[in-house]
Formats: sequence, structure tokens, C-alpha cells
Amino acid sequence: MIIVDSTVWIDLLTGVSNPQALWLERAIRQDRIGLTDLILCEVLQGIRSEALFHAVRRELTEFQVFAMSGEELAVKAAQNHRAIRALGYTVRKTIDCLIATFCLMEGHTLLHRDHDFDPFEKHLGLAVEHPELR
Repeated sequence: MIIVDSTVWIDLLTGVSNPQALWLERAIRQDRIGLTDLILCEVLQGIRSEALFHAVRRELTEFQVFAMSGEELAVKAAQNHRAIRALGYTVRKTIDCLIATFCLMEGHTLLHRDHDFDPFEKHLGLAVEHPELR
């Protein structure tokens, strides 16, 4: 399963052209694509129009939406945050730490356009889809 981060969904929805959005546009009908409840929240919270909010919600919930919660994820995400910080990196958003940790724990690959995930890939083994390298 490839979990698509909000950075890529937002680019696709707003017509931004980059390797990640183009990859998602091609892969939507053929690959196993999913997202988490927190990613869904991040995408939907930026939509101003009520009609568009409901349309995007319908579109995104056609994909598998994973619930991210629980003590185990919270503790492991905190441990990962501390490990990354000890290596000299600053993860700016707790949500990114939770998403990366969820993917690590569940064995999912992440498609993103956010440098906060880079140390998780480099130092903790987060699997990342790199469309620009294909």
C-alpha cells in the first residue's frame, strides 16, 4: 500500500505539476493507494467551498483511509521524534512524525513532497516512493 501525504493530494487537487502529483495521477487507477485520517483532515481543512469540501471528501474516501490512533503509535512516534532530533534534525509537525511512524509500523510506502520525512527515510528506513527517480 502506498500512503499519499497531504502535500501530494493538495498539489494534485490544485493542479500543481510535479513528479509526485503526476505519479499519483497515473497511479490512482492501478496501484493500491491509501491515506490516513490525519492526512484526510489536512487536505479537507484547507478547502473553502462547502460543495468542493464534500466532493473531495467523497473522492478521497473511495481510497482506503487508515485510522491512526492509540498509545502504541503515540509512544513509537515520540521515540522516533527523539531519535531524529538526537541526529540533529527538526521535524516541524507532529502529524508528519505520526504519519512516518504509522508507515514504518505497518510496512507502507509513503509518497510525499515534504522534507520532514527525509530523516525518517535516511535513518529509520521509511519506504518512500520516488517518482522523480523512475
